[in-house]
Amino acid sequence: MSLFQIAFDYAAPFFLISSPITSYADQIFSIHRTRSSGGFSLDIPLIMLISSILKIFFWFGEHYSITLLTQAIVMVVVQITMLKVALDNRPSAGVRNGIEHTPFSGGNSDGSSSRPYEFWQWKTTKPYWMSLAYFVGILTVIHLTPVAQTQFYISLIGYSGLAIEATLPIPQIIANHRSGSCKGFRVSVVAAWILGDTMKMSYFFNSSETIPWAFKLCGIFQCICDFYLGFQFYYFTRNTPTQTPSHSHSSSLSDSFNNPHSHSNSVSHAFPISTSHSRSTSQTAGESMEQSGRWGHHEKDIRMD
Repeated sequence: MSLFQIAFDYAAPFFLISSPITSYADQIFSIHRTRSSGGFSLDIPLIMLISSILKIFFWFGEHYSITLLTQAIVMVVVQITMLKVALDNRPSAGVRNGIEHTPFSGGNSDGSSSRPYEFWQWKTTKPYWMSLAYFVGILTVIHLTPVAQTQFYISLIGYSGLAIEATLPIPQIIANHRSGSCKGFRVSVVAAWILGDTMKMSYFFNSSETIPWAFKLCGIFQCICDFYLGFQFYYFTRNTPTQTPSHSHSSSLSDSFNNPHSHSNSVSHAFPISTSHSRSTSQTAGESMEQSGRWGHHEKDIRMD
């Protein structure tokens, strides 16, 4: 065994176990610091919690790598923390600066929910925790029955958990497309995802531990989605205007007030007909004065006669 392989066997497990903390710690602190989870999709904690819980129950039937099991347990703790912080700092409904400030609020034009029973779009925090508790309770009850020992059930929860995790970047990709911006979602999370995918794929295909093919296939799909999310950050960063129209308008108004001559010129340019109108008015006034003068001379001549 080469020195590189020995270092990899020790470093890769440590990196994978700590990746949930390094990936989401910055996002959690950012939401807590700004007191707003606007732009961050609440579906990310949902996806990671469901997939990690399923992977934990999958281990009892498959007994795969201890490293991946530990990673799933750490991920549950991190995502519960993130969900708590995001729910406590949800912004009020509405759209400001092109960002939808109620994460994944109703997708219908009339503002109604696009999900059955407003799933994961509830106004209060209690239904979020109750739904997770019911999910864990149902899996625990099934695990105590003979069904949990069948290969079909073991494969079902394994592939389901990994497939759900593979869709992790999709809600954020959709949210970015809707808002036309990546504001509210930390670039550090994307960088951690891409770096984690690189290490994870290397671990899946080079580790001496038992890695089911379900992990490898779903990992490839997630890796593609994460790289596309990175492309979104690059694209929106390069194409986001630095100055808003309202700012330009306020600047022009300020310049107009500071320079009255400029304001009058801008008015005359904005209304060119007013110039000709003023000229015709002045000309008419002059003709009236001239005509009045003639009548005045005529009256004087009559009085002299």
